[in-house]
Amino acid sequence: MNSKVTDLQHALDLIQDGDTITTSGFGGGGFPEELVVALGRKYASSGKPEGITALFAAGQGDFEGRGLECLAHPGLLRRIIGAHYNTCPNLVKLILGNAIEAYNLPQGVISHLYRAIAAHTPGVITKVGLNTFVDPRLEGGKVNDKTTEDLVQLIELNGEEWLLYPSMPIDVALLRGTTGDELGNISMEEEAIFCGGLAMAQAAKNTGGKVIVQVKNLVRRETIDAQQVKIPGNLVDAVVLCSDPATYHQQTFLTSYSPVLAGHLKTSATHLARKPLTERKVIARRAAMELFPGAIVNFGIGIPDNIPSVLDEEGVIDELILTVESGPTGGVPRATEDFGVAVNPWAIIEQESQFDYYDGGGLDLAYLGLAQADRSGNVNVSRFARKLAGCGGFINISQNTRKVVFCGTFTAGGLEARVEDGKIRIVREGTFKTFIDAVAQLTFSSDYANKTRQEILYITERAVFKLTRNGLALIEIAPGVDLEKDVLSQMEFTPIISDDPRTMDSILFSDDSLGLRRRFEEAVAG
Repeated sequence: MNSKVTDLQHALDLIQDGDTITTSGFGGGGFPEELVVALGRKYASSGKPEGITALFAAGQGDFEGRGLECLAHPGLLRRIIGAHYNTCPNLVKLILGNAIEAYNLPQGVISHLYRAIAAHTPGVITKVGLNTFVDPRLEGGKVNDKTTEDLVQLIELNGEEWLLYPSMPIDVALLRGTTGDELGNISMEEEAIFCGGLAMAQAAKNTGGKVIVQVKNLVRRETIDAQQVKIPGNLVDAVVLCSDPATYHQQTFLTSYSPVLAGHLKTSATHLARKPLTERKVIARRAAMELFPGAIVNFGIGIPDNIPSVLDEEGVIDELILTVESGPTGGVPRATEDFGVAVNPWAIIEQESQFDYYDGGGLDLAYLGLAQADRSGNVNVSRFARKLAGCGGFINISQNTRKVVFCGTFTAGGLEARVEDGKIRIVREGTFKTFIDAVAQLTFSSDYANKTRQEILYITERAVFKLTRNGLALIEIAPGVDLEKDVLSQMEFTPIISDDPRTMDSILFSDDSLGLRRRFEEAVAG
């Protein structure tokens, strides 16, 4: 058999006008950066290929021009279908400017869609997205006026409502591995996550497409241990050796390579710095009080990614099973540009398998961001006026977890608060209210949550709410906060208020331990 190793330009010639391409990656992890950079440069210099559709699951960018930002050319792109856009501001400009068609679909659904495409099934049939903006009775996942074709379908099976996300052919899959051999076999020994590469390769090949894989090492044929091969050579058309791994083949956008993130070594240090006592840490501390020993947990981006440092301070982080939707299970999830990977993971599984577990209700708790909430308890984290963030894995996780804790500040955009003497004092309110009459987009449906009997909390630095069948109910208020001035006047609606809301524990507003270690030990002792 001829070698499948080829140069970058010959590989890119496999991409033709009008093709549908897909790219692996979660942030910078598993992202074939040199392939994508070269594709953008090729279009800039030659105007080819043009009119392509880009399909991707997790967000692939760093806010500063890397990742899918390299494809932010209106002639190059005709349509984009993705889960998370916030890290790609130039793409967002094209989308909001109606220069390209765009859809925002749940990350877990897109991850599962690759398997459906590979198996030649009609698509993914799931309840994920019902009653949210992805539901065709609302927006159908369409992001701008230029986007008119209905992709998502509402169907009925056995008397129940489901959504069908249809399969589509994939012409070219751009993937990444660590090592490739001459036959195209690909291993991922230095990757921190696998990003669904196998399913994407199978989807492309079974619909007549091509598979191009960027690697940092080349070896002779059949010298990779068979158990280490993540994508077998029969699924690969071209293997491209990265010319500059330090630039284009980092483990994440923040980390060049760490054996700890790849799961090869364990470290005694979790690398979690103690955070100052701010309103964000207060929220994280209150959120941590909902945990119990052995809980299986997912943390979203934003304020929720402050919670692991609180757990580390309390000495209980090893008493929990922390997971990331990209595949790591166990260990400690990283944040910011390293979000998606974990220190000391027990295991790293495929993203689509992690979402199988999440969609089936495997999580005990999920901690997710809170940007907007309304009187009914609906939440928006995906779309705000001229800002498009995207839902990412939020819908899968929020819709299927037994208990969901939304975490956010009471106002945003310039909020200044001081935490001192066991109290919180609001020095200056933010420009934007979190609790408003109607959310700009429905990323989380309170009606659906009530139907499935989920337990839902909304934690801020000055008040805690819970979801009831009659709407949002205020259940706790922080010491030092005036109910009328600091809470009700900063809301666009009046929540349900009990006769005597509890006072949030003053220990939350101090540097003293929360006593989680003791509470966990007492819970185990029973």
